[in-house]
Amino acid sequence: MDGPVAEPADVPSEVVDRLRPLCLGLPEAYEQAAWVGVRWRVRQHTFAHVLTIEAGWPPAYARAAGTDGPATVLTFRCPGSERDELRSRGEPFFLPEWWPNAAGMRLDSDVDWAEVAELLTESYCALAPKKLVRLVR
Repeated sequence: MDGPVAEPADVPSEVVDRLRPLCLGLPEAYEQAAWVGVRWRVRQHTFAHVLTIEAGWPPAYARAAGTDGPATVLTFRCPGSERDELRSRGEPFFLPEWWPNAAGMRLDSDVDWAEVAELLTESYCALAPKKLVRLVR
């Protein structure tokens, strides 16, 4: 398994430093550099991905988040009913069209880190084997 990413070039280190213990505190979770940003996985499944949008890149994320940046965004798995709730709440949440069972949020300065922890735990539980989910719940 991979260890912590040494230098997530495009994501502010203070954001990764807040997300890392939330994600790596889950059983068998690990961190990897993603094609852009940083992702956390369980087995071979990504349950969290953080990246920075700048100058409209990456374009799919910029479109989904409704910004050309700069903005740091987090995507995660989200079951149907919760996804509908996040859609109705609007900003800072968004729904990526390429990932049907997922949601995203802009990580602005007033982010509720307790809510982020809950969303990441739910995302993890949507993908992890049942024996690992039992260790969390």
